[in-house]
Amino acid sequence: MKKALFALFVFGAFMPNLFSQKTDSVALKAAVNIADRIIRSTPYEFINTKTKETYASVKGLPLSPDVKVKSDYNDWHYTNGIMYLGMMELSQKLNDVKYRNYVQKNMDFVFNEGNLDYFKQLYDQAIKQDDPWNKVRRLSFHMIFRNKRLDDNGTMGASLIELYKTKKDAAYYKYIETANEHLLYFEPRLADGLIARIWPHEKTVWADDIYMGVSFLCRMGSLTGDSKYFDDAANQVLSVNKYLWCKEKQIYYHCYHTDVKENGVAHWGRANGWIAMAHADLLTYMPKNHPKRQAVIDNFKQQMAGVCRYQGKNGLWHQLLDKEDSYDETTCTAMFVYALAKGVKNGWLHKDYIHVANSGFRGMMTMINDKGDVSGICTGTGIMPSLSFYYNRPTESNTMMGEGPVLRALVEMIDAPKYTEINANDQYAKIVDRRKTK
Repeated sequence: MKKALFALFVFGAFMPNLFSQKTDSVALKAAVNIADRIIRSTPYEFINTKTKETYASVKGLPLSPDVKVKSDYNDWHYTNGIMYLGMMELSQKLNDVKYRNYVQKNMDFVFNEGNLDYFKQLYDQAIKQDDPWNKVRRLSFHMIFRNKRLDDNGTMGASLIELYKTKKDAAYYKYIETANEHLLYFEPRLADGLIARIWPHEKTVWADDIYMGVSFLCRMGSLTGDSKYFDDAANQVLSVNKYLWCKEKQIYYHCYHTDVKENGVAHWGRANGWIAMAHADLLTYMPKNHPKRQAVIDNFKQQMAGVCRYQGKNGLWHQLLDKEDSYDETTCTAMFVYALAKGVKNGWLHKDYIHVANSGFRGMMTMINDKGDVSGICTGTGIMPSLSFYYNRPTESNTMMGEGPVLRALVEMIDAPKYTEINANDQYAKIVDRRKTK
């Protein structure tokens, strides 16, 4: 019995090293499993939610608000924008067009197969009725036409820019220009230019919007070469510190209400994840000689140093970062793993941070099964003035909210460097008697 326990102890002691040696193959397999499951699960069909009839096309169908896309993977939603970015990054990493082609097929399903006009007619009808904004929410693709907030166009526009780089489609570019116009001229902002929504209070700063805006801005800058987009994106990630950064805990609040000059109650995990991903995406596209680049790097270092303090013993981060009694949450963990791994590989963060990323990766893998199913995903979450709201948000499996960040994290971990440190035995000879050197 003692021998068995000793053997188990020895195996357990070496398991982390064994796992880390296999990180690249484990990450690759998990990413492919998730991506392939998503592809198999996307039907490119419509359904009448009352009659349950399904259609391959809406051409010739009578107008009905009960007709919707059958799968959420085909709808127009910011969570799909993140997932599409992950798919295209996987394609690039593997030099395999399969996953980019999936994104193109989805975009063409919206723009180039005659489906958009059907839902535009439904939208035009609904917007003229009583309580129009609630009525349009029932419609598939409504966010394309509404175009009133970053959730409508930010990340979907960002993913469309990435796709446009390889397929110069006029329908894609027309939408990119529409999203660009909204962000530059219509998106609510504070006097200093920081994006701020007009709910739940007038001019509330949301951490979520840092990514929704920056993901588009930095790619628009890359597409056009116009520095104004990088200037704006840098302003977002640097100015948000004035409103959301908690010096005491070294992490971000979810929000700030400018009318009452108060932060919200929560250091929400995914809110911090959005800002981490915004830094990483911006630094990926930002010119090396941009005057604000070093400030963005310094800000990124500050955030990651704070985030690392709250990693759980299992490698996962909590739904509420500073509350260990809140549940382990997959999306924020994936966002931090993505940002940490990308930061180390590009030299924005010290190489030691890869140890944190590896621990997060091992924790994240406990939320992914061998079929590519992803669990522990906090559902969509607004802002409420009570911690119980965040504690009790339900979790989901296999939703784009989590699949996108997980895919991005796995792609970065495929070729992540191994953790290394200075060996003490190699250093002892360097310790000498200073009296002999005088």
